Amino acid sequence: MTGTCAPPGSPVTDPASFATSRLLASAGPDLAAHHARHGSLPWPVAGEPLLREVEAAGLTGRGGAAFPTWRKLAAVATKPQPVVIANAAEGEPASAKDVTLLACVPHLVLDGLQLAMAAVGSTEGYLYVTAGDAAVAARRALAERQGRWDRCQVRVREAPRTFVAGEETAVIAALSGRPALPRHKATLAVESGLRGRPTLVHNVETLGQLALIARYGSGWFRQVGTAAEPGTFLATVSGAVAASEVVEVPYGIPLGELVALAGGSTVPVGAVLVGGYHGAWLPAEPGFRVSVSRAALAPWGASPGAGVVVALPARDCGLVATARIAVYLAGQSAGQCGPCLNGLPQLAGTLARLARGEPDPLLPAQVARLAALVEGRGACHHPDGTARMVRSALRTFDADVRAHLTGRCVAATSR
Repeated sequence: MTGTCAPPGSPVTDPASFATSRLLASAGPDLAAHHARHGSLPWPVAGEPLLREVEAAGLTGRGGAAFPTWRKLAAVATKPQPVVIANAAEGEPASAKDVTLLACVPHLVLDGLQLAMAAVGSTEGYLYVTAGDAAVAARRALAERQGRWDRCQVRVREAPRTFVAGEETAVIAALSGRPALPRHKATLAVESGLRGRPTLVHNVETLGQLALIARYGSGWFRQVGTAAEPGTFLATVSGAVAASEVVEVPYGIPLGELVALAGGSTVPVGAVLVGGYHGAWLPAEPGFRVSVSRAALAPWGASPGAGVVVALPARDCGLVATARIAVYLAGQSAGQCGPCLNGLPQLAGTLARLARGEPDPLLPAQVARLAALVEGRGACHHPDGTARMVRSALRTFDADVRAHLTGRCVAATSR
């Protein structure tokens, strides 16, 4: 599943001309179209001016954690021999934003990587990308740029198609020649990462946004979104929609409007998974009226995450869907700590029993207890995200839980 690339645009003389569609409206995949649209790389702003502009823009990471981008840049800029990694490992099954971005506008991402390297004084950069179409597009774009656009060489390294391969410490492990598995963060990557050197890891969407900010400024960037969460983000919308695709929207858009941009729902929607497999379920009502922002989603135990939105038909059982995801996540763990080795399989198995309709009144409490036991105890955040998604299901599908304990299914009766 990929988004639709916008046709190449005319040269940008007025940045307001692409105020709400920015990343995906930034010309085609070839360097000539990219240069005609945006001009040369703005090297003069690299360094301290870029850090100040990114801070003023309020850009946050688009990989899911939403950490302030300028803070990570500043943390590495003062250290010797830093390494910069563009992270396009997209192991989330319901996400396609990174592969879409590299297929449509790879040069925008590579511009951002070059500017980030210049800003922190790095001469070693990597593009870590899931094997497949995205890796092919990245190598093609780098070959176009070689010797006539970039100041520093960038190497492409392919990531396995696993859920945890894009976690920061897993990225560093993979580039070090080890399996792409998360490691316990005794030391932050910005202090000691790849080969013990300070390492900056940014999602490719973050770097694409950075390249636009470098050209058009923080004021332009803040023209859309909210005051606290400015700018646009890429959302992968799938499920009960007319066209599963990647769309670009401003923060603060109502969830229902976001779903409508993917052609709208094809059948009545019962719930929406926001933030992907480590996200949270919201009921369609009143969930469709909730703004997609960290502030508005927080009361629901949710966040935009990496922009994944899955609309669940009302005719489908939310418990069955959640159990299926939980079983998948249990199988995708690093298998390096108790919560992943033992806790997640038990959590997924217990939830599956509830989804099958076993009439054991203790099952909901057991699911909640196991979710609490794995949370905060893992070597990485994989158990935490899984527990968050499962707990949200117990809330959102409360009617289903009660029905399943009596051998019925609410979704089955709504068909």
